[in-house]
Amino acid sequence: MATGNDMKAHNSTYSGFLGMLKWGALAAVLITALVIVLIH
Repeated sequence: MATGNDMKAHNSTYSGFLGMLKWGALAAVLITALVIVLIH
């Protein structure tokens, strides 16, 4: 568990992780849609 001194770093890291997760999921959906369109 993070101590009080680590909370700023924790929040920054977690925010970055969530941002990458959202953009990565969006990229995966777009690439999948492109592949499906190219196959048909």
